[in-house]
Amino acid sequence: MRSFIAATVAIAASPFANAFAPVSHHSVMNDLIRSSLAAAGNNSDERTPMRQGSYVALVTPMTPTGEINIPELRTLLQFHLESGTDGLCILGTTGEAAVMTMRERKMILDAAVEEVKGKIPILVGTGTIDPEHVKEQTLQAIDCGCDASLVVTPYYVKPPQRALMQHFETMADLGLPVCIYNVPGRTGVDMLPESIAKISGHPNIVAVKEATGDVTRVSKIHNAMTANGVSTDSLLLFSGDDGSTDQFVLAGGDGCISVTANVAPSQMHQLMMAALKKDKAEVERINAPLRTLHSDEFCEANPIPIKWAVKRIGKIGCAYLRPPLDELSPEFYDKMEGAMKTARLIN
Repeated sequence: MRSFIAATVAIAASPFANAFAPVSHHSVMNDLIRSSLAAAGNNSDERTPMRQGSYVALVTPMTPTGEINIPELRTLLQFHLESGTDGLCILGTTGEAAVMTMRERKMILDAAVEEVKGKIPILVGTGTIDPEHVKEQTLQAIDCGCDASLVVTPYYVKPPQRALMQHFETMADLGLPVCIYNVPGRTGVDMLPESIAKISGHPNIVAVKEATGDVTRVSKIHNAMTANGVSTDSLLLFSGDDGSTDQFVLAGGDGCISVTANVAPSQMHQLMMAALKKDKAEVERINAPLRTLHSDEFCEANPIPIKWAVKRIGKIGCAYLRPPLDELSPEFYDKMEGAMKTARLIN
């Protein structure tokens, strides 16, 4: 597996102390300076490369009044270390990143780096609709010492394939390894296998999170990479759909970025290890009790049900979600309880 280390750039400037301040459109010179600093990065020689296995798409604990609960976040991070989670994905959809300030993001990133840096890869959601904001959030992740960025295809505006390729190459040029996040059900745009293959030779494009639920994407991406003369070993393929993750990895994928792993981290790690070994019997044994949960944790919009489930197993004190989301409707409590009992997470 490749080791992803950003190039060192000698620039006589201090790190961006205000990297998390609101961004305006920069001059060309300002952009060049920021990009150069990003390429150098903080702790760039200490990054933990992304690897195969189960990454948890982590919920963000909050207080009943909606403040970020950093002590509970630290407890969750230790829970995942102890449970064998292979990688951490923070500030994604499941982490409610869309309704957080840059100051709050920094609090979360700092806590994650303090708790798990060098133990498991720290993958940070930095994608949004405006490329300038993606840059801002990616530079902050570099400054905080994170390992890679999860960049979603820009949503709502439906960029053509050539624009998507440009977008991801631009973000990869900042110096932090990039995991492309393809989730057309949420964004309205599908990054096609051929487009992924065309930019997969970029040294900082290291992974793809495929949340289409289409297991054939594994072979389609691999075949397109081969046709473009790029080794398939150079790009990690992660499933973003818990219900088909087992088949995705059996078909040649490398792991998952999982919602289920919030409450079943050990089981998801074991499932991925069995699938990577192509042990179909063991995959079935581990995954059978989880199947109902994979489905029912989406009885309302993610992360509403899974945050309730994390509270139900006692790992957080409340299941508050910021507007425009809301806590799980009581009509779904029994459904979630049943799925968690089937998964042997509660009695």
